[in-house]
Amino acid sequence: MADKSFLTDIKTLRERARKHIENGAITEGYTGDRETAIKLLNEALATEIVCVLRYKRHYFMASGIHSEAVASEFLQHANEEQGHADEIASRIVQLGGAPDLNPDGLSSRSHAEYVEGETLLDMIKEDLVAERIAIDSYTEMIRYIGDDDITTRRILEGILAVEEEHADDLSSFLSDMEKREKSRG
Repeated sequence: MADKSFLTDIKTLRERARKHIENGAITEGYTGDRETAIKLLNEALATEIVCVLRYKRHYFMASGIHSEAVASEFLQHANEEQGHADEIASRIVQLGGAPDLNPDGLSSRSHAEYVEGETLLDMIKEDLVAERIAIDSYTEMIRYIGDDDITTRRILEGILAVEEEHADDLSSFLSDMEKREKSRG
């Protein structure tokens, strides 16, 4: 095996750590574009907040014979989306930015739309569309960030995995409801 000296010597690491100490977690080894990362994360933050609000409305408005299980899932998803928003906001601060929580323009910064839906089936469909948008958005962000910002990438990868679970859950509900509709018709 060839000698792969990839670790910086201890003295250099210590010297670099003392330089620009005011930058906190962002060291000289950070190769990402912080401004772009913060912009993308603020868009993701807006998306998560819009999803929280839509899921909460769907939770409260779900009605009908099959609504209890679906409403419970809506609430679980709302809570998980809130956790994502908190995680994203924390990362924005670590990168030296400010989370944009201003309600003015929240929907224009969000990748997903806030669509209320009239029926339980409509709500499920709208939430599934939003999850599919989130999946594509996070996938693109992860690819863009790549190895330039490993921490942000890992946060987004974790969120992406949960968004895929949400889409799978909603797809199952949608399939079940459509089968019930056909059996009645």
